[in-house]
Amino acid sequence: MPIPARRRRFTTWRSLATVATAALMAAFLTPAAAHAAVRESAPVYSYDNAVRESVWVDTGLDGDGDGRNDRVAVDIVRPREPAQQGRKVPVIMDASPYYSCCGRGNESQLKTYDAHGDVVQMPLFYDNFFVPRGYAVVGVDLAGTNRSDGCVDVGGRSDIQSAKAVVDWLNGRARAYTTRTGDDRARATWTNGRTGMIGKSWDGTIANGVAATGVEGLKTIVPISAISSWYDYYFAQGAPLYDSGPDWLSDYVDSPDARARCAAVQQKIVAGAPRTGDWTPFWTERDYVKDAGKVRASVFLVHGMQDLNVRTKNFGQWWSALAKHGVERKIWLSQTGHVDPFDYRRGAWVDTLHRWFDHELLGYDNGIDRAPMADIERHPDQWVTTSVWPPRSTRTTTLRPATGAQQGVGTLGLRKGSGTETFTDDPSLSETDWAAHVDRSTAEKAGFVTGPLTEDLRLSGSSAVTVTATPTTSTAHLSAVLVDLGADTIRDYAGGGEGITTLTDRTCWGASTAGDSSCYKVTAAATTAVDATVLSRGWTDLGTAASPRKGVPLIPGKAYTITLDLAPTDHVVPAGHRLALIVAGTDRDLIDPPSSTPTLTLDLARTSARVPVVGGAEAFGRATAGTGRAAGPAVHEGVRDPGTVRRIPGDRH
Repeated sequence: MPIPARRRRFTTWRSLATVATAALMAAFLTPAAAHAAVRESAPVYSYDNAVRESVWVDTGLDGDGDGRNDRVAVDIVRPREPAQQGRKVPVIMDASPYYSCCGRGNESQLKTYDAHGDVVQMPLFYDNFFVPRGYAVVGVDLAGTNRSDGCVDVGGRSDIQSAKAVVDWLNGRARAYTTRTGDDRARATWTNGRTGMIGKSWDGTIANGVAATGVEGLKTIVPISAISSWYDYYFAQGAPLYDSGPDWLSDYVDSPDARARCAAVQQKIVAGAPRTGDWTPFWTERDYVKDAGKVRASVFLVHGMQDLNVRTKNFGQWWSALAKHGVERKIWLSQTGHVDPFDYRRGAWVDTLHRWFDHELLGYDNGIDRAPMADIERHPDQWVTTSVWPPRSTRTTTLRPATGAQQGVGTLGLRKGSGTETFTDDPSLSETDWAAHVDRSTAEKAGFVTGPLTEDLRLSGSSAVTVTATPTTSTAHLSAVLVDLGADTIRDYAGGGEGITTLTDRTCWGASTAGDSSCYKVTAAATTAVDATVLSRGWTDLGTAASPRKGVPLIPGKAYTITLDLAPTDHVVPAGHRLALIVAGTDRDLIDPPSSTPTLTLDLARTSARVPVVGGAEAFGRATAGTGRAAGPAVHEGVRDPGTVRRIPGDRH
């Protein structure tokens, strides 16, 4: 079978790199090891003696309007020995707006510098672990932050060009200087240009955006809890997710210098991102999904399935677009909220990341490309793998709500229902409240529930709920959630640690210096016992029914049909549990309420949920066969209310 072009190029590189690297490694490996195939980079270089330097890369933009091109600060930690021996090294890059304002990681580390302005502490463990193994680690201050020129534009051209220009410089296509304002050139003669980008949240978002430019030399990205479309960070189909926009965020991370000179950019952000939820050219520029076809890099994607900061639609649509274009991919999905895998699966994460970078940047044939595509956390600290995600046997299955014995307490099955259900938006209540009273007739929601399942039912992928609703007012927001009703112990994603608790002991991951320790506080799973778990969510402004990109006032008494995109998940509803679909109005703290308080009537004959069931309708039919609808406990206890969701896509901020 012929090898596709993308795979053929990779295979050729890997073979050549493995041979070349094996020859080079023979200089410092034992004779026996030198004759074995190289499968893992080893810590053979001095971290204490590493080169630490700073350069300023010309972005080619003048975002702050001062009449000269912006330069972004690039801090570099690289092993000294390879350059002395005439060998070039690959680069691991984390481009971030948080290096001086807010910090990185669970311990909010900042960059620190010596008297010469060279970096002493590079946040996170990447430099401690990978520099001794023959990688350079590069930390880029996005334009407008820390020691860089320019202005923050929240995922736009300036943000992305901040990092892309560095990749270009590493590959000899851009200019850099030894100082922020001087003319002495800096050249990256020490690197082979092969670059991998990594980062959590905004940092990972930049990796997505740079990959979507198709820049040559970027070989892989590892986006963790990252945004793929900034519109979907701030809105869900027209419904606002936060009470502020990207102008607030840019002001939050701007350096003092940038804050003083970037008023014009701030005004453009305000004008381009109206709080109406309408799609504007501002959002088009910040939509990386549309450019997935340009991606040349492989992608190792990581996300928490209960992330209520960078909500999971962002990873789902990015993953699907990459799959459509044949991009090589790997994925980890945890039960946490907005948490780095270093803080919920530390040993396995470091090992897997090590193997991934060795494979993608050094070309080592270590088998990670033949390992299962997906790691999924099924219970706290209990992981399963699947060869392809979603599994090939997943089939979209249409589930139908129907009326039950009580108003607002209906059934969920494969047969089309009839009749109506009515509820009134109550912005004081949340998905937790709805799930708690799903078996009760309450005014604020309509719930539809299967009987107890006779076998496990796995949902894997993204769902969609189509409703036909008639409002009584000119504005209305809708929410739809899928709920697993049954006793379980899950990560407490709504707690302060979003599923982890930080302890006092430390473990070390690489070499240390006096100014940069590789030792980090140990974490453990923070768990809670529940008998209701919300596994997928979606929201919309009903005014976008006619056009998903522009909302209009509703006509009271008129029926509108709209489809809500629900977040992707991978969840097993165990035998004995029940699956519920709940449709309601404002989901407190997760979307903002409309300007009115509507009552909505659902036409059940024109309402349905398309759910990704492993095994399809047949599996759903088997799991629900012969079960009557049995009422559960009077109150289903879930996690505490999510509370005010963070509006900063960063580490624990």
